[in-house]
Amino acid sequence: MARSSKRPSQADKRCFRDHRHSPGVIPRRPPYRPPQAGRVGRGSCAAGLSRRMAIAMAEPMTTNIHSAILPAELADALFAQARIATVEAGQTLFLAGDPCTGCYRFVEGLLKVTLDLGQGRERILAILGPGALVGELSVIDGTPRSACVAAIRASKLQFISRAVFEDFGRAHPEIFRTIAGVLARRLRDINGALVATSFLSVKGRAARTLLILADAFGKDVGQGRILIRQKMNQGDLAALAGIARENLSRVLRDWMDAALVTRLAGYYCVEDKAALEREAR
Repeated sequence: MARSSKRPSQADKRCFRDHRHSPGVIPRRPPYRPPQAGRVGRGSCAAGLSRRMAIAMAEPMTTNIHSAILPAELADALFAQARIATVEAGQTLFLAGDPCTGCYRFVEGLLKVTLDLGQGRERILAILGPGALVGELSVIDGTPRSACVAAIRASKLQFISRAVFEDFGRAHPEIFRTIAGVLARRLRDINGALVATSFLSVKGRAARTLLILADAFGKDVGQGRILIRQKMNQGDLAALAGIARENLSRVLRDWMDAALVTRLAGYYCVEDKAALEREAR
């Protein structure tokens, strides 16, 4: 993973060391303001804010880019007899073109849906979090998988065969209307990504990607700061934004210098959401 040339300050290192019992805690690095009477100095670690960030990292996440698409009772019934499947970080669940054997309900971890662009490049179409249904398109029409799904983090899923899905669909036809709504939302997401690729600048696409991740996995940790509670490397961020990794690295370095975004221990924190929203227009 490409590293930013900007090294953490000594204050950052002390703050992170003081909270090493809470992995992923990002210390406060506010933009420079002239000293005022009674103001906490730049080198200080705001203990209350850091505690909120530690709590944010410990809380279970219930959101993802494609939200849990089936009502809980319907999903529980559909996957009542499911078997458990696990995928280690970096491993593939299935490839584009693979025959459909069934579908999955995502339980924990982090997955990416990608297309192979050749020459070792990929485009990330979506990031999936717990609650998502995976492989539902092929299980409905019986065609091969349309994209690759791989694990960003070690993941656990529930799996049912296509025959089980079809039997359940005959008994509960409402599931098809629900899935149709999901497919429509995903099509809108793809349309939005195509528009961004065609009309937004490199900075605009990078900003859009961080805002999507902040909306999906973010936690407000105080003072308007949004902690993205998933580790994402620059390669995956670039593939999700549809830009070259080197360009993304330069953009992130500029934003870190301007205190719009911070990163430590693999976690990004949006410091100035309004500024990123302006970049994404």
